[in-house]
Amino acid sequence: MARRYGGKYSPDGSKTGSGAAGAPQPAPFRDRRARRVNLRARLMFLLPLPLLFAGLGAIGRGSPTEMLAEIGGFAGLTFSAWLLNEGLRAEEAYDARVIARPPAFPRKIFAAALTGVSVAAVGMFSLGQGLFGSLAFGVLASLAHLSAFGIDPMKRKGMDGVDAFATERVAKAVDRAEGLVREILSASEGIRDRRIQDRIERLCAQAREVFRTVEEDPGDFARARTFMSVYLLGLRDATRKFADLYGRTRDADTLLEYEALLSDLETSFTTHRTDLLADNRSDLDIEIEVLRERLQQDGLTVRVETGER
Repeated sequence: MARRYGGKYSPDGSKTGSGAAGAPQPAPFRDRRARRVNLRARLMFLLPLPLLFAGLGAIGRGSPTEMLAEIGGFAGLTFSAWLLNEGLRAEEAYDARVIARPPAFPRKIFAAALTGVSVAAVGMFSLGQGLFGSLAFGVLASLAHLSAFGIDPMKRKGMDGVDAFATERVAKAVDRAEGLVREILSASEGIRDRRIQDRIERLCAQAREVFRTVEEDPGDFARARTFMSVYLLGLRDATRKFADLYGRTRDADTLLEYEALLSDLETSFTTHRTDLLADNRSDLDIEIEVLRERLQQDGLTVRVETGER
């Protein structure tokens, strides 16, 4: 399906504004960190290829033990390379956060261990190096892997003066909120309208600004968490339902209703983002109720669930 693109100077460029009148538009790359590409980690996917070719050749030689060892070594090293790259991505996300927990699964350490096991298995069953020689090469491969890429973050990262319990609460809440943002962006891909996707990305960028601010100063964390959960859950559910219905019908009225919801959310978030992190409890509590009512009202949600217009 063709994908529509637009921008400031496109025919519909005047429609790309935020719902908040006069609100400055965020820079296109704000809060988008440049992803570090580790070429050495990517090359780890290529290094096991000779084992695959050797294993296929062992089939012709009628040597099932060598074939299993070499193809198994190829599979183990390839999976190790995948674990390594995932571990580097998790480490990058950890470094970007002010408050963060270490990855629950130490991917880089497991990648190093799997590399050692794979090398030892190939040495023993394919090259006939014997037990001690194979173990020596396996340990050497693991140590070289750890030396080249390091280990996973192992400590909680917080702030001076914040107790461990509070740090853990903030870290868990931000993890959940980041998960909601990823779900929102994933759901928006089904809309296939660049203008709408840009608006959703701006909303998610604003949400991430609040995450960073709460991490730096979790003073009134409870209300911030309540507001963000209402805001992000509502945006996620509405985006999923809109993408499903609009993808099937391309109905202009449905599009207008969803854009009106985005405008309301943009206005609400822009107006009350400061109150969210300041001590303005009454305005924020009112805004939470207004958001709940706006997201629960009949309209797009009902029509999406019934599939009728």
